[in-house]
Amino acid sequence: MQQQKRQPELVEGNLPVFVFPTELIFYADDQSTHKQVLTLYNPYEFALKFKVLCTSPNKYVVVDAAGAVKPQCCVDIVIRHKDVRASHYGVIDKFRLQVSEQSQRKALGRKEVIATLLPSAKEQHKEEEEKRIKEHFAESVFFEQIPSQADNRSSSSGPSLLMVFLGMVCIAALMMPTLGEMESMVPLYLHLSVNQKLVAAYVLGLVTMVVLRT
Repeated sequence: MQQQKRQPELVEGNLPVFVFPTELIFYADDQSTHKQVLTLYNPYEFALKFKVLCTSPNKYVVVDAAGAVKPQCCVDIVIRHKDVRASHYGVIDKFRLQVSEQSQRKALGRKEVIATLLPSAKEQHKEEEEKRIKEHFAESVFFEQIPSQADNRSSSSGPSLLMVFLGMVCIAALMMPTLGEMESMVPLYLHLSVNQKLVAAYVLGLVTMVVLRT
């Protein structure tokens, strides 16, 4: 006689629950959104029974708040918002779907779905658009500032053209022949005295220090 396979014992609270959507948004100015549908999926090979709980049951009507789902099937749960008022705008409520085996009472798994009432879908879209525009401009300013700062650093970090020019003049002066050298091919008016070369060497030293500091 062939023995029947025993189903493994399920641990309480560890069974994944598959629900879509995971967030309900009701808009006060759009009555079509006052009725929402939750779909509970059962991908398992055994039937499940479910129960819908809510943190604010007086605000909502849940059609078929308890029932069963056949193996590898799904069931739609209709939720209606019946207390639409300004004092409830932005308040976050929660629905909890608990599932268990049909022959047992302990909950094998649970899933929470949040529900929010907003004044207007248009205002919501407007706020999202304004937020997107602000983020866009913030990113644009951020990325535009980086190259300008880098340019400022690069322009201030290098030696100035004046320092380079002075250095070249001093080097050229030191290469000129000294007064009294008769064998040089350089014209006599370009011959420099020893004192003039000392001044050129001193200025070249100052220029070198400035260049090294920058």
